[in-house]
Amino acid sequence: MFDLFPPQAGVHRMPPAAEARSERREPRVEPRAVPRAGEIVFERSSRARNYRLTLRRDGTAVATIPLRGSEREALRFVEQHREWLERARERQKRRPRAAEVWTVGTHVLWRGELTEIRVASAPAELATLPLPEAFGAAPAPAKPQVCLAADVFRVPRFDGDLRPTLEAHFLRRAKIELPARTWELAAVTGVEVKQVTVRNQRSRWGSCSANGTISLNWRLVQTPEFVRDYIIHHELMHLREMNHSDRFWARVEEVCPGWREAEAWIKRNGALVGL
Repeated sequence: MFDLFPPQAGVHRMPPAAEARSERREPRVEPRAVPRAGEIVFERSSRARNYRLTLRRDGTAVATIPLRGSEREALRFVEQHREWLERARERQKRRPRAAEVWTVGTHVLWRGELTEIRVASAPAELATLPLPEAFGAAPAPAKPQVCLAADVFRVPRFDGDLRPTLEAHFLRRAKIELPARTWELAAVTGVEVKQVTVRNQRSRWGSCSANGTISLNWRLVQTPEFVRDYIIHHELMHLREMNHSDRFWARVEEVCPGWREAEAWIKRNGALVGL
């Protein structure tokens, strides 16, 4: 993305040195989308100070026009950065993508690894329990379960798309794990947090507000621990610096020296969870 001004405060963004940054959604004035040759959409933003070019996950290029800008200048800006756009499209094609439908045998991102969905076998101890028939009762049907590595999840059945059920399980775990980890890291770093929420963000890993609320994407439970912790540290440091200035990144460096590795992982693998 060609963005000539700092990102919105309080929202996780890649560092200024990155060549292409994550898409940012903003309040718009007179929003309109005008496709050009099936690939360019023009949008006017009340907050943009310069022309900007981004590439969405679906391959659509978006040219953002400042409030006082013109579509003619936006077209010129796009043409000036056509080579960057083509390179960005090629990188996007090479990135790994998650399967749309999850079935037994599908590999999904779980705890930072592409893990196969397998049918979970019954625990060994169940085989030693008395059979219900011995007490004149009909045997209870086994409840379907699948596993991702060592984690077992109950599903309604083995056929069909398992994704909605498994993502619901992931969300429940995230609502327990992510706030707990945030409070722990807040205590370590000495940052005061008022509230932690877990949400279903589609374009952000996390965000925070000046009143001390941190919001995290539930998909962080699918990432490696060092990525999860980096995003939490990132938002915690926003409570000290509500911007993406050099001073902000220096604070991130102090509490999370491995943040560059985490950013690189996000850039390579974010598409596996649709981000």
